[in-house]
Amino acid sequence: MAKSPLHMSDTDRPDGDAGVVVDTKPKTQRPPLYKVLLLNDDYTPMEFVVHVLERFFGMTHAQAFEIMLTVHKKGVAVVGVFSHEIAETKVAQVMDFARRHQHPLQCTMEKE
Repeated sequence: MAKSPLHMSDTDRPDGDAGVVVDTKPKTQRPPLYKVLLLNDDYTPMEFVVHVLERFFGMTHAQAFEIMLTVHKKGVAVVGVFSHEIAETKVAQVMDFARRHQHPLQCTMEKE
């Protein structure tokens, strides 16, 4: 049986470059995160604040109580850190819930 003549393979080039493909992944930046803050006021009952923290932020009663005390003593507390869309939704939910229950509770967000 005759051997087939040697042929240049598809990856060999006349210039000697083997044509290696380097797979580079584009560097993706993480989206910015936003802190959701509860602000103290002199009218919203402490129990309501605890309920909000449990309902909208998934906290246990003990966690919610601690955060509520921080809000009460310091005037503000971070209640979670989320992507922009989630933070925006949480703020809207809390504000709507407070308004429906006729409480002046304020919830805001700021870039971390």
